[in-house]
Amino acid sequence: FSAEQEAQALRKAMKGFGTDEDAIIETLTKLNVSQRQQVLITYKSTIGRDLIDDLKSELSGNFERVIIGLMTPTTMYDVHELRRALKGAGTDEGCLIEILASRTNTEIRHINENYKLQYGSTLEDDIVSDTSSMFRRVLVSLATGNRDEGTFVDEALAQQDAQYLYEAGEKKWGTDEVQFMTILCTRNRCHLLRVFDVYRVIANKDITESIKSEMSGDLEDALLAVVKCLRNKPAYFAERLYKSMKGLGTDDSTLIRVMVSRSEIDMLYIRREFQAMYGKSLHSFIKGDCSGDYRKVLLRLCGG
Repeated sequence: FSAEQEAQALRKAMKGFGTDEDAIIETLTKLNVSQRQQVLITYKSTIGRDLIDDLKSELSGNFERVIIGLMTPTTMYDVHELRRALKGAGTDEGCLIEILASRTNTEIRHINENYKLQYGSTLEDDIVSDTSSMFRRVLVSLATGNRDEGTFVDEALAQQDAQYLYEAGEKKWGTDEVQFMTILCTRNRCHLLRVFDVYRVIANKDITESIKSEMSGDLEDALLAVVKCLRNKPAYFAERLYKSMKGLGTDDSTLIRVMVSRSEIDMLYIRREFQAMYGKSLHSFIKGDCSGDYRKVLLRLCGG
């Protein structure tokens, strides 16, 4: 890998009349996120121009969004997406849920630090001013990045948690959402997987079924996302991708965010889950749903 060579290749693709989009796709998708950051710096030092500015002036639409996403460091990409979700036109609840429910404590801590540096306000303050009621409380809880990340399963506590969840939902009239939030947003993954098993025995149904029948709207979506991410994160993202493309129109924001943010983390697993869940490859789904350079770059990120 030579940052200088790649920088020159990008400049060549954008210089003069017309833009060589294929060269841009080829160059950027073969590099990883840290190599792309090196190219960004080298581009400025050897060519004396800002690569992001050049890309923005040459590209447009969803294709531009993917390319700029790829050029953004992982944490900053999440920061920008959260900010857009909170401060754009209307709130993008799906984006808030997806990022906060799926990132690790460390990732969330980095997001919080960078968010504050970038925008001068804290992520928590912006969540509080932009969302309401129980949904707000779940997001604030997730945004603290304070989940127990151990692997210890306390059997007695697992029995008790499952019982509490049952009593907070199925067993009573009305729902005690705080119980759900406290248990689902703070316990460690291994412990919660045990809690879900015990819950199924007590309630005679899966925890997701109970959440669906007890909650609604954004709160339901948030708690379901938490459960799905704990059980199988790649399957959660496979479902996000499927829903972004199926039916009429495409939810490009979600499609782009998942493809860019997971491309170097668990895309292989997401592809496997997608195939298993929907009987079609993610590759064929993207191919049928997108077009042009946008489709080309997403297919490169998808691989296979």
